[in-house]
Amino acid sequence: MAMNDSALNPEETARIRALLKPRKKTERMWPLLGAAFLAAVSALAFAAAMIVAPPVVSQHVVQSAP
Repeated sequence: MAMNDSALNPEETARIRALLKPRKKTERMWPLLGAAFLAAVSALAFAAAMIVAPPVVSQHVVQSAP
């Protein structure tokens, strides 16, 4: 075993520093895809409701022609 000034093993110290280094943050795509899917489903639901819903005016606007 080689003599060095530190009582700690340099390989172990490097390993500990590598483990303590903060990880790179990566952006996740699942929240974005989930929000887009929810928006698409709600748009389709509103479109289907507009097609299926009965008309608001149930009688003719013009009752008699001049």
